[in-house]
Amino acid sequence: MLSVFSRNNTTSDEEILKLYRNSTQLDVLGDLYGRYLDLVFGVCLKYLKHSDLAQDAVIYIFEHIAKVLKHKEVDNFRPWLYVVAKNHCLMELRKNKHATSSMDDESFYEGKIMESEYDVHPIDVEEQERNEEALKVCIEKLKTLQKQSIEFFYFQELSYQQISEEMKIEVKKVKSYIQNAKRNLKLCLENNAK
Repeated sequence: MLSVFSRNNTTSDEEILKLYRNSTQLDVLGDLYGRYLDLVFGVCLKYLKHSDLAQDAVIYIFEHIAKVLKHKEVDNFRPWLYVVAKNHCLMELRKNKHATSSMDDESFYEGKIMESEYDVHPIDVEEQERNEEALKVCIEKLKTLQKQSIEFFYFQELSYQQISEEMKIEVKKVKSYIQNAKRNLKLCLENNAK
């Protein structure tokens, strides 16, 4: 079936997401995902370091967002997708680090003890994961423009000028949104820690 959308179509991401939520047709979401394949693959390759692993991740991420987007509304698809891809890769790296550092049968039977950073300091790892989750929750609570500015600045590592162009606002407003977002995130994290 030929899709009504093409990669160069002027249909907005938001319109395509709305159509997908109403129809749940994978080819509709596939066209939107196709716009950002290079971005997702680049992120996965950056973190996973192997082309095959990155390709597998690209497929997994599509399957994952196909489920999530049936019921989740996303205001700005590109930065959201970037964060999803990055988080997936970080979780994969964590899983693989733990799996490769565990004792294998031969080591166990030879009486060798192999400790990993995870095995030595599980509390630190759990605390870091809790902090990351708390930060995600706090970012979701930000006002839309603050949230977008923070995601562009920290997750996509765009400059103030690039963010200004992306959001179609003045550079000084970008700086203001980022400063206010940082202050609000700090307050939110402090309140959650109590």
